[in-house]
Amino acid sequence: MQNVVLDTNVIVSAVLTPAGNPAKIVNMGLDKSIQLNLCAEILAEYEEVLSRTEFDFSVEKRNTFMSGIKKSGILVEPSLSDIAIPDEDDRVFYDTAKDNAAILVTGNTKHYPAESFIMTPSDFLAFLEKE
Repeated sequence: MQNVVLDTNVIVSAVLTPAGNPAKIVNMGLDKSIQLNLCAEILAEYEEVLSRTEFDFSVEKRNTFMSGIKKSGILVEPSLSDIAIPDEDDRVFYDTAKDNAAILVTGNTKHYPAESFIMTPSDFLAFLEKE
């Protein structure tokens, strides 16, 4: 089973656009056809971003979604790397993926170093089709 770390932008896109590629990937995680790798910091960021008033997600919708993510994912403890990252807030996603031989799926590849394990949602789905 493929280990995957989902950047927060993928989570938000999945909730906003249930028919899009990010939602397909999140649903694969929820049904455990891929293994979501999480850590406390990632879960806290998901919660914080999904709670922002600009998204207007109901508490029930947010809680149901987060409950599903927590039940289907595994908690890991990433070690801190010293690689240059344009946005330090993204380091936890990079480190969690790197430490767990996971693919980091993000809509913002420019926020990360150019690495083969960092993919856009569409690239990740194409990658899975080839396996």
